[in-house]
Amino acid sequence: MNDFEKLARLACPLPHNDDGVVQMAHGGGGRKMAQLIEQMFLPAFQSDTLAQLGDGAVVSIGSERLAFTTDTFVVQPPFFPGGDIGSLAVHGTVNDLAMCGAEPVALSLGLVLEEGFAMADLQHIVASIAAACSEIGVSVVTGDTKVVDRGKGDGIYINTSGIGRLRSGIHVGPQRAAVGDAILVSGPVGDHGIAVMAARNGIALQTELKSDSAAVLPLVRAMLDRVPTVKTMRDPTRGGLATALCEIAVSSQVGIRIDESAVPVRPEVRGACELLGFDPLYVACEGRFLAIVPAEQADAALAAVQALPAGAGARRIGEVTEKESGRVVLRTRIGSHRRLERLSGEQLPRIC
Repeated sequence: MNDFEKLARLACPLPHNDDGVVQMAHGGGGRKMAQLIEQMFLPAFQSDTLAQLGDGAVVSIGSERLAFTTDTFVVQPPFFPGGDIGSLAVHGTVNDLAMCGAEPVALSLGLVLEEGFAMADLQHIVASIAAACSEIGVSVVTGDTKVVDRGKGDGIYINTSGIGRLRSGIHVGPQRAAVGDAILVSGPVGDHGIAVMAARNGIALQTELKSDSAAVLPLVRAMLDRVPTVKTMRDPTRGGLATALCEIAVSSQVGIRIDESAVPVRPEVRGACELLGFDPLYVACEGRFLAIVPAEQADAALAAVQALPAGAGARRIGEVTEKESGRVVLRTRIGSHRRLERLSGEQLPRIC
């Protein structure tokens, strides 16, 4: 199969049938996943904290406020330009803690290995996990390992959970965005999803594009140091930037307007998306975050992020509005407007 045939299959996937079984779309971060959470999980567990649907939960123990999060990584392939499933698991969990305004304290590590998985690959992944933890300054303090029959585990799955300590005076959450606030993004979007897609399908994009998988903690620290009144933070993983904004609009019951020309997208990502018929606003990131801040402090927050090399591409992309409550509207490059909605599933499944 040549590259053009591979691209055609990606752009024209087989349709899903809805016959009362779990579908890939239920894990894609879009409408079907939201329905699964709202109609099955939330009624079953009856938790006000869970109902906030943040990147992690904030719980109080005495005078201490802690953040807790968990995530399971099923990315295929496990190795991709710019990272692997091991470093991705550490970055993803630490970033979720950072989105709560927390400093990481400790991680857990759960491995599901398929019989026949190469020991050399496992060693590579373990070393990558250790290196990512060392760079961030957090330790794996507990874990678990399971092995499943050959052909029934897709190589390796990883679960990581994390505990973090909230900074004093920091209060962020998906329900705190308010009319007039400014919306920032920490860098170009879509790198991770397109890099993984190319690696998965053996497509040569004639570019050195790499995943943006990285810890956003240094950027968040710098921003909160300068602007402790940040309202909301979110990392646009499954479903990308558009889905994260839709979730915030619903949680805060506000309208959101963004300017397409202000959203940073690398030319190679935009080109790949145009070729495949994808929208880069829905392509996953693993080293970016959204921040909603009071408008009068937006410049200071943006400057704090841009002062670090990893945040040089940060931009102000929109604002929170009173109109169209619960909705996200995009001002296109040609001056028209269109509504951004959660997709049924995900353009590129199994990317995290």
